[in-house]
Amino acid sequence: MPTIIYLHGLDANPDANKAVITAKHAESLGIRTIRPDLNCPPDKVVAKILNLIQGNAECVLIGSSLGGYFATLLSDMTGTPAVLLNPSIRPDLSFRRFLSDHCDGGHLNDESVIYRTTGGWEVKLGDLAWFEAHRLILKNPSKIRVLLKMGDELLDAHATKIFCETHGVSVIAQEGGDHRMSDYDCQVGQVLAWISSFFD
Repeated sequence: MPTIIYLHGLDANPDANKAVITAKHAESLGIRTIRPDLNCPPDKVVAKILNLIQGNAECVLIGSSLGGYFATLLSDMTGTPAVLLNPSIRPDLSFRRFLSDHCDGGHLNDESVIYRTTGGWEVKLGDLAWFEAHRLILKNPSKIRVLLKMGDELLDAHATKIFCETHGVSVIAQEGGDHRMSDYDCQVGQVLAWISSFFD
């Protein structure tokens, strides 16, 4: 059985609702779930996930929101299968919303903190440049599945759908819903079916 590495979103942690639901349902199928804390700078997140992938012969990434960005990036880098839940595809752009709190004429540099996550990561202006320098490629479209809620109020689900489908990625786009995917307990069966299909 593969190991699931669940990657949470920006203002979340390893005990996020979808992470816990995933682990519970996976356990009932005999699948282990690892839930790392990603509240750290992006280069450290990548190193942490790479270490987990290298330590697990068969694994699959599940990424929600910003975790979906990292799941895609690591899939590009390693060929690891990934399931993306309302993924962020351009955090360098979506994070610019945090700059609106710094329009007081003060000078910002790469070390300027523009946002603090609930998990304790101090997002710095330089992190936006890191994300811009690490754009997603979708090198392994057959190893990626995407579940989108088109009613996502935080990220542009339509842009994500076009980006993924243009690169040959299989997408299930559901009308309505929200960014947090509040009905995830009804969706987790599809996610785990995808995971099983990667290893059939």
